[in-house]
Amino acid sequence: MDGELSYAYAVVRPTAALEEAVRQGVEGVGPGPVRLVRAGGTAAVVGSVPESDFSEAALKVHLEDLDWLERVARAHNGVVDVLASRTAVLPLRLATVYLDDERVRDVLRRGEQTFDRMLDRFAEHVEWGVKVYAEAPRASAAPDDAHEDVPDPGRAYLRRRRQQREDRGAAWTAAAEAVRRIEAEVREVAVERARHRPQQGRLAVGTGENVANDSYLVPRTRSDEFREVVLRSARDLNGVRVEITGPWAPYSFAVLPGPEAPEEVRRP
Repeated sequence: MDGELSYAYAVVRPTAALEEAVRQGVEGVGPGPVRLVRAGGTAAVVGSVPESDFSEAALKVHLEDLDWLERVARAHNGVVDVLASRTAVLPLRLATVYLDDERVRDVLRRGEQTFDRMLDRFAEHVEWGVKVYAEAPRASAAPDDAHEDVPDPGRAYLRRRRQQREDRGAAWTAAAEAVRRIEAEVREVAVERARHRPQQGRLAVGTGENVANDSYLVPRTRSDEFREVVLRSARDLNGVRVEITGPWAPYSFAVLPGPEAPEEVRRP
């Protein structure tokens, strides 16, 4: 297969600043620059990608390849970041591909009202990620083991295991309290929250166990206030680590609702 498909990054309302950025050549997943595909008052930011990599059959293979997936995700996010720095943006899912630009225009026409509402909702808002980790202390010998005249390895082992369980339980209790506080205190700042599955395995980065993995939609002008509220919520809790990431385009909130939403990805 040597044809090309249209890879859509996001839906936007065209602005002079955005059009200038596109003219200067924003590169994405494919080998060439992106372009605007217009229909009515909205446009999709689109690039050409090889059918050999983005057909339905090829994607089934590639989406199991984490290295390939990471490269594509970085390129995709790079385009969306450029757009989000210039206008309100409705980011689309990774590997949203259509047969050609005319199919993209058809989606824009049928979903114009939905896209308009979502772009209004996202205007001057950004996404912040908040992860809460439970961090129990590292395992160590029980404090009185060294003072026993006749050490009992079995009893010392059981004592250490009991201490480890207690430490882990205390850390999880503290982390749950941090989550409760954060959820209660950011209500005055964030306008929406999206829950994600806690990260495990290769996706988990750093120390501790990921207890909560949430995203918040926050007015851009209140970002500093949001960060301060989140950090303050867990400041006095032992065994808790809070990680804040962002600001991002509102990926977690760009979910097309209901039956009037345009049909999903067109793949050959």
